[in-house]
Amino acid sequence: MDDSFEIYDLKVEVTATDRPMVCSHHVGDYFLVEGENLVFPEPGAFSMYAMAAILPLLPAKQRVRDPNDWMSTDAYIACPDPNCGARFKITRTKLRRQHHSTCTRVPLDDEPI
Repeated sequence: MDDSFEIYDLKVEVTATDRPMVCSHHVGDYFLVEGENLVFPEPGAFSMYAMAAILPLLPAKQRVRDPNDWMSTDAYIACPDPNCGARFKITRTKLRRQHHSTCTRVPLDDEPI
């Protein structure tokens, strides 16, 4: 039985607005989402407060969706600090094939969830 499915890898990058950044973000800082893994380039630092705002959206951004779904068009997340002008752009980088059997021990059955 084919237990494969597709999700997108992502890039989350710091972008600027017309307001100054007051947190530790720098334009161009980024991290990658490769399958279930977060990959940080050197020096590997990223604000935990910004991460808390971004993390809940990443699994939804990875999934294949209806083109009319707002998650298909909205790509920018605001820094959770109301005084910071940073934005975080989520971009799909490539489609990845995953397998149910490598992600969970719960078996597939004939009944949909």
